[in-house]
Amino acid sequence: MGGLSEERFAAANGVELAYQETGDPDGEPLLLVMGLATQMLGWDEDFCAMLGERGFRVIRFDNRDIGHSTKIDAAGVPKQTDMLLGRRRTAPYLLRDMSEDTIGLMDYLGIRSAHLVGASMGGMIAQTVAIRRPGRVRSLVSVMSTTGKRWLGVPAWKAFGTLLAQPAEGREAAVEHTVAVFRTIGSPSYPMDEARIRALAAASYDRSHSRAGIARQLHAVTASGDRTEALRRLRLPATVIHGASDPLIRPVAGRATARAIPGSHLRLVEGMGHDLPRELWPTFADEIAATATRAGGRVGERVGERQPA
Repeated sequence: MGGLSEERFAAANGVELAYQETGDPDGEPLLLVMGLATQMLGWDEDFCAMLGERGFRVIRFDNRDIGHSTKIDAAGVPKQTDMLLGRRRTAPYLLRDMSEDTIGLMDYLGIRSAHLVGASMGGMIAQTVAIRRPGRVRSLVSVMSTTGKRWLGVPAWKAFGTLLAQPAEGREAAVEHTVAVFRTIGSPSYPMDEARIRALAAASYDRSHSRAGIARQLHAVTASGDRTEALRRLRLPATVIHGASDPLIRPVAGRATARAIPGSHLRLVEGMGHDLPRELWPTFADEIAATATRAGGRVGERVGERQPA
């Protein structure tokens, strides 16, 4: 089993998505959906390898408006008041559009159904895929995310500032901004690996940087509404992972997500903030694998077996 594949591009829902794969090419497909302002690099290569070792076909990708995927530049920059108030009419796209991007990537790759893992905004996208296309989702793991209910789990004031703060222009300023953000929202029980964060921020900046794209993603989040009632209709294995010390999306939001999804498992992690510390990767991987195993009876397959044609 090798490392990540070279970067490739998929035509999906009218955009192009950059993606990479690793793990068992015949294993059960597992899509990793990243959060706001974060490229697929946020799913660390070593973490992807850890999931591949558990028998998955692991796929990470850039959402629209980030990384090497299509930028919706013609839409311009949304106004802060529109973002904060969630004015749907001014949003160039919504989470449902991003969920259809995910489905489009699956279609491009010939994947009939997959396990979905989403972090933060990625959890919102993964939830939306499960709601809109239930037959395409084998299991769902929602990490440090929320139901979309307005004012649920609102950020601590200092963390809220990280959503709206604008770094100075340039590579070094962008790196310093990212480090400052993770100092604010990171896990208090797991010391920040500053060298890793700096390397990730620099690599992300070198790949692509678009403040307007990040603002449009945030507007999609705030304008997409409450998913609580729709989540109550889900019938699939689901796990909700949330940091007990998350200052950006408070733990109450994780609890509400788990309550909304029938039969879901809540894993509240002590000392975890709004990040994915290396020390917790085995915990995350175990929860993802356990959730996928719960889907075995539903789809008649074990993790690692080839999906019937």
